[in-house]
Amino acid sequence: MSSTTITPPRRLKVFLQGMIVIPDWVDDLDSFCRWRLSDDAPEKGEIAFLDSGIWVDLSTEEFLTHNQVKAAFDFAIMSVAQPASLGRYVPDRMLLKNDAANLSVEPDGLFYTWETMRSGRLRLVEKPGQGFMELDGSPDIVLEVVSKTSVDKDTVLLRELYWKAQIAEYWLVDARAATPKFEILQSTPEGYVSTPVTDGWTHSAVLGRRFQLRKTTDPLGHPLFFVDSL
Repeated sequence: MSSTTITPPRRLKVFLQGMIVIPDWVDDLDSFCRWRLSDDAPEKGEIAFLDSGIWVDLSTEEFLTHNQVKAAFDFAIMSVAQPASLGRYVPDRMLLKNDAANLSVEPDGLFYTWETMRSGRLRLVEKPGQGFMELDGSPDIVLEVVSKTSVDKDTVLLRELYWKAQIAEYWLVDARAATPKFEILQSTPEGYVSTPVTDGWTHSAVLGRRFQLRKTTDPLGHPLFFVDSL
């Protein structure tokens, strides 16, 4: 009896606001990353490949509880890592790919040690004529700040995928409520577990320091966030 090969249907083009956001030939991680680094990919918005689906968020970033919280963590981590030459902190808008987790995403921030880069666990990917445009592999820390449109992505999908990507620490922040929430999730063989909080401080094994997220008010009455370290 002869057998026939069934070719699965190609995914449909994805249109948003009248323009093609994702072409139909993007159907796996490698094709997604080729397109994401091409001149045809949108310059605005966040588009991620999350194992079994493609996640698109074209919303504008909220200023007080997202943009400024990211800035506070950027300053705190760089203030610890750079003087001690522990490694390099990478702010948002940098693509991170991981084959083991079938993942391509733009974290709100990430950190890698020099040893991680030397070992090959993480490498820079160059786009000819444009410099290094992507990180491929497993950094030591990833940071995500939860927004209204990213709750499921940050707290469920990425919690699983970052663990599969063998990233040692996942820093998860939600500053939208009256009392902001900050967790350092440590990787274990069973998944991420939250690091115990002692007197408001959470320990990072990667950086060898304790951190806390502190909320105050600026002279105009708006929320103001600081990240302290010990």
